Amino acid sequence: MQIALYRAMSPSRRCELAVQMSEDARQIALAGIRARHPEYDATTARFALFRILVGDDLFRRAWPDAPLIDP
Repeated sequence: MQIALYRAMSPSRRCELAVQMSEDARQIALAGIRARHPEYDATTARFALFRILVGDDLFRRAWPDAPLIDP
């Protein structure tokens, strides 16, 4: 049934929904990081999220001086 609903949506609505679900997933991941590491400030928590999202290699290239924060 859910697949039929997605198929009935316009392409722009499907795109909007995908963007919203992606943002929701990021917020859930960030909440998990904060729950596991209450000592992290906002910047540290975001670095941990970026490490999850892009992986260690790209994280190191983007932020060479940043520590590898445990997510």
